[in-house]
Amino acid sequence: MEARRAGSIPDRLLLLQHPPVITLGVNARSGREHIVATADRLVELGIDVHETGRGGDVTYHGPGQLVGYPILDLNPDRRDVHRYVRDIEEVLMRTARAFGVGATRVQGLTGVWVGDRKLAAIGVRISRWITSHGFAFNVSTNLSHFDLVVPCGLHGYGVTSLERLLGRTVPLADVEAAVIEHFADVFDRRPIHDVTLSHAR
Repeated sequence: MEARRAGSIPDRLLLLQHPPVITLGVNARSGREHIVATADRLVELGIDVHETGRGGDVTYHGPGQLVGYPILDLNPDRRDVHRYVRDIEEVLMRTARAFGVGATRVQGLTGVWVGDRKLAAIGVRISRWITSHGFAFNVSTNLSHFDLVVPCGLHGYGVTSLERLLGRTVPLADVEAAVIEHFADVFDRRPIHDVTLSHAR
C-alpha cells in the first residue's frame, strides 16, 4: 500500500492461497463469538487465528481458495467505496459464469452467492483511496472448515465452491486466469504478469 501511495509501483493484483487460517475483520475484533471451534480443536487441525485490518467479520482461508489482494489507487475517478465493492463482485460473478455457474448478488449482503450459499467473500480496506485486502473465491476449498466459524457472522447461510457446484475438479490456475481477465475488464487495466512475485514467500 505504501509503495503504491508513493507511486513507486503501479496497481497490483496479488493472487495466492493461504495455509489454513481463520481471519478476523474489524467487525469481529472486539469478540470471537463467531469462532465456534474450541482453541484445542483449532490446534489439532493446525489452523491459526489472525486479526486483520479488513472490513467484515470472521472467515476461513485455506488451500483450494483463490485469495485476491488488489492494491489499487482509486484516485481520481473511482473514489466510491460502494462502487469498488460492487466492481469486485462483478469480477467474481463473471468468473463464476465463465465456468457455467450463475452466481449473483444478494440484496443487503456483500459477496457472491449461488442461492443461499456464498461462493466468494469480500472484505476490503481503503486508506486514503489506496485499497488492500480483497476477496476469497472458493474453488476446491475444504468446506468443512467453515463449520469452525459462523462465516462473515451470518447465521442461516452456507458456503459453497466451484468444485461442489460443478461436481468436478477445476484447476486453480484456470480460475486465476479468469479472475485476471475479468478484473482487467471491470477495472480498465491491462494485465502484466509479474514473474518476480510469482514465487515470493
